[in-house]
Amino acid sequence: MFRFLMKTAFVFPGQGSQYVGMGKSLADRFAVARAIFDQADEALGFSLTRLCFEGPAEILQLTENMQPALLTVSVAAWRVLDEQNLQPDFVAGHSLGEYGALVAAKSLAFADAVRLVRERGRYMQEAVPVGVGAMAALLKLPAGKLDSILAEASQGEVVTAANFNSPDQVVIAGHAGAVTRAVELAKAAGARLALMLPVSAPFHCPLMEPAQERLKADLDATEFRDLVVPLVNGWQAQVIRSGAEAREGLYQQVPNPVRWTEVIQKLTSLGVGRFIEVGAGGVLTGLLRKIDSLEACKFGEAEDLEKIHAAIA
Repeated sequence: MFRFLMKTAFVFPGQGSQYVGMGKSLADRFAVARAIFDQADEALGFSLTRLCFEGPAEILQLTENMQPALLTVSVAAWRVLDEQNLQPDFVAGHSLGEYGALVAAKSLAFADAVRLVRERGRYMQEAVPVGVGAMAALLKLPAGKLDSILAEASQGEVVTAANFNSPDQVVIAGHAGAVTRAVELAKAAGARLALMLPVSAPFHCPLMEPAQERLKADLDATEFRDLVVPLVNGWQAQVIRSGAEAREGLYQQVPNPVRWTEVIQKLTSLGVGRFIEVGAGGVLTGLLRKIDSLEACKFGEAEDLEKIHAAIA
């Protein structure tokens, strides 16, 4: 088994990384990747493979489809790396990506994970009626301004931080009116950019508590084994190694913010010097470069494998 000379973390992306055609080159070139797509189709009872490869985009974008689709692509990519005997020292995942990280850590069986995220997506979508909630991204908001902006914008409604993505980027979520007010206040406070996001629900805020409670029964009925690779979770930005901690983290992440900047800082404090984004797109690779200019590369298409080997040569 080959391990990288410097400590390496595999990081798994969440929503926002999807695109029609994702995973197809992996499945076409690698039998182990194709097997993951086949397992997803069998576990879900419909052709997730066709949805990933052919769309249509508007159906793929539905949260209950998008979440298992992104997970499947990430696990297919990880299986290719695993077959190449490329092993991480740590894993982490951005929101939904934590499920893929737990599959890679051998805590969660893929068939269980893909069923869980299908239900997770449905519960999240149904927790808040369409149009009631919203999310927005705030870029380069002056330090110390966020809490006062959220407090002033709330006016009896919910608006909280949802994702701390990098030192310069925070995503907020809550009731649509409160989020809209926060965007205007952020602009007035000097944010370089404050804009509403095209999402179907306000993720990682207290409005997701009904989804959290519905998911609890599914998590409790699922086997979580102790991890063979330690994971830094998104809820606490702490290292976990037990199955019980893994289950609790997936439960707690639903209404709580993703502390991605702290996750990455924790990994670097543990000696990680190389990050590989495992799955569709390159969102996390972009964020990593904004967090202490960290070295990162992505693996989500067959052609990326040569780049991974070149990076570790």
